[in-house]
Amino acid sequence: EARAAGLHWTFGPMLDIARDARWGRIVEGAGEDPYLGAAMAAAQVRGFQGDDPADPERVLACAKHFAGYGAAEGGRDYDPVDLSEAQLRNVHLPPFHAAVKAGVETFMSAYMDLNNVPAGSNRWLMRDVLRDEWGFEGFVVSDAFAVGNLVIQGFARDGRDAARRALQAGLNMDMASNVYLDNLADLVEDGSLSVAEIDAMVRPILAVKVRMGLFDNPYVDEGLLETVAAEPENRQAARWAAHRSMVLLKNDDGLLPLSKAQQNIAVIGPLADSMEATEGSWMVFGHKPAAVTVLEGIRAKLPGTNIAYAPGPDINRQVPHPFGEFNTSERKPLQTPEEADAAFRTAVDTAKAADLVIMVLGEKADMSGEFASRGSLDLPGRQEELLQTVCAMGKPVVLVLLNGRPLSINWAAEHVPAILEAWEPGTEGGHAVADILFGDVNPGGKLPVTFPRSGGHAPLYYARTLTHLPEDSPRYRSRYWDSPTTPLYPFGFGLSYTTFEFANLQLSAPQISVGESLTVRVDVTNTGEIAGDEVAQLYIHQKWGSDSRPRRELKGFERVTLQPGETKTVTFVLGPDELTYWSTSAGQWLQDAAAFDLWVGGDSTATLHADFEVTA
Repeated sequence: EARAAGLHWTFGPMLDIARDARWGRIVEGAGEDPYLGAAMAAAQVRGFQGDDPADPERVLACAKHFAGYGAAEGGRDYDPVDLSEAQLRNVHLPPFHAAVKAGVETFMSAYMDLNNVPAGSNRWLMRDVLRDEWGFEGFVVSDAFAVGNLVIQGFARDGRDAARRALQAGLNMDMASNVYLDNLADLVEDGSLSVAEIDAMVRPILAVKVRMGLFDNPYVDEGLLETVAAEPENRQAARWAAHRSMVLLKNDDGLLPLSKAQQNIAVIGPLADSMEATEGSWMVFGHKPAAVTVLEGIRAKLPGTNIAYAPGPDINRQVPHPFGEFNTSERKPLQTPEEADAAFRTAVDTAKAADLVIMVLGEKADMSGEFASRGSLDLPGRQEELLQTVCAMGKPVVLVLLNGRPLSINWAAEHVPAILEAWEPGTEGGHAVADILFGDVNPGGKLPVTFPRSGGHAPLYYARTLTHLPEDSPRYRSRYWDSPTTPLYPFGFGLSYTTFEFANLQLSAPQISVGESLTVRVDVTNTGEIAGDEVAQLYIHQKWGSDSRPRRELKGFERVTLQPGETKTVTFVLGPDELTYWSTSAGQWLQDAAAFDLWVGGDSTATLHADFEVTA
């Protein structure tokens, strides 16, 4: 669709590893884990670019934001990042390296300071690692206005200094600030830069354009977009992707799937009929009417059912208007307190008249994304108050979440019988939600991020290193006195309408040598009554070594579809790539001779366990 609209280049995929749920741009990436992030990076690059950059149905990918942007202090967008080389290489760089291996043609540098040097002027990143180590042959573009921002960040004296330092660090293209345009010719004229340096920066840009065939055919058929956008398989692909992305967080007493014989359903919540929340944080100028909201999806699924709708109080934020007035976050009318109270009462009355209530709550689209960090992870506005009021009626309640980050839904996790995490599900999101709620699709998605219990618990992620005291110590251990440090929902978690069992864990050998591979097999059985998907996940822990290693690390996953009673054997291979890490002690990539724990299961708390050893 993008290529048909005349675009040749997309600013994605976003590959930043994000372990702080407060950071707004967590919505764009693959979550907290470098192994998962690398797998997603390679898949996205292949999806955007295909096998041939000149393919008229493909666009150039851009791996962003290079690098470490997801570790901004306090989860505040654009704030500085201070990371050791080991953290960079083991956690934040693997997705970018995977993108290079997959053939990505362009990179985008990050805005923030990385270890006191702005990433867009960081020679170590752009030359030493990206080009010299990884062999990247494409070009690097700055984020918008980032070259000019080098002055604001206190790194460059002025625009001339910013242009020279960014170019010499390896930045090929200046996006939007015009600092290159205004200064490079003068810098060559006075000898501060050579023509050879300019040529070296221009050459990769021209080479990418040649590989895309843009000099031969820069045009697009103007009538193509309507044809492509109307193709049913494209809408079906969007619906399929939404199905597989949604995560069932809770389903007490098998409330879901719902019966299609329901007579009176109330759909309640400020996001139930929001095209913006359905499309998500980065729809920008997307065609909003093309989006199917949750309310529309449910009504389309049950055309003969009485489906009442009430949004309740809105959750628009008040924002200052540049001319001294006040506006709302989406430039919509702002409710007065009296109007909000009336909307609350209407929603409650609507729920009272129904046999079943579907609550659609979460975050408005502009509450996630760029410059959209949050200190609190609670449901904004009066949504939780409305949820508690409806649940107190004693009716069956299903909660559908539309949001771009983990939310601290502690009360809902305890009291609401069924919860579906739908994220920002896209154009066909409403249909996809209805398909899952009413049993046409069995959910099988898993969480790519840990859900903390509050914003104060962030950053929280599963792959932490061990502390020096046992976790079961009665007093001296890593914890908070006033709340549990365990996650609300762990990384990799996700339920199904059926159940699964992992058994018969087998290793090809109890011991391998450094440089060899270990084969791991496990049987996965559908022990329920309907077909469903399970994601088998393999985790390891290196018990000792040159450096302390995380308590668990994802090193393999495979999604399998199983009929009732069916068993499939899933095979993983652990080789040097999975067992090597960047060692601070050694200052290099290293595979230790050490003992390992290994677990396989349906999430990061898997208990099916084995041991193996790597010898020198």
